Amino acid sequence: MSRVQTVYVAEGEGDQRLDRWFKRRYPQISQGMIEKICRKGECRVDGNRVKSSTRVEEGQAVRIPPLPNTAAPVVTRTFITEADKKLIQSCIIYRDDTIIALNKPAGLATQGGSGQTRHVDGMAEALRFGFEEKPRLVHRLDRDTSVDGAYKGGCQNTHSSYEAS
Repeated sequence: MSRVQTVYVAEGEGDQRLDRWFKRRYPQISQGMIEKICRKGECRVDGNRVKSSTRVEEGQAVRIPPLPNTAAPVVTRTFITEADKKLIQSCIIYRDDTIIALNKPAGLATQGGSGQTRHVDGMAEALRFGFEEKPRLVHRLDRDTSVDGAYKGGCQNTHSSYEAS
């Protein structure tokens, strides 16, 4: 894209962070690039400067600066061993079309980090059960229990439930 554009947040795209909205619309753009265009004020929502963590709502106008015409990155799925797949699926204590509750084994990290190669977030690929996207980590209820959202809507509803209580 070689010119400035104004793009409106479509129905169903609202109530999410600007950086996540950007990644869905423009997968070729890195997180660092999103941070930079926000920091420099090149990306604006309804004419106002924003941070990448700003939440966008349906109907808002997002100013998009000229973006590089690079190809979208190739999405590679995480390889999960059969043993890890059985382990993470055996941890499911509740599952429906919107959330998955896990009884995480002690010693298994919830998210990866320095030196962490085996963690719940990395094993989430084994919890797709036919859905397009792998479930995202939503909340850690306590040290041993995590909730993964199977759908984007499931994540939003779960976040709303926790904020209300």
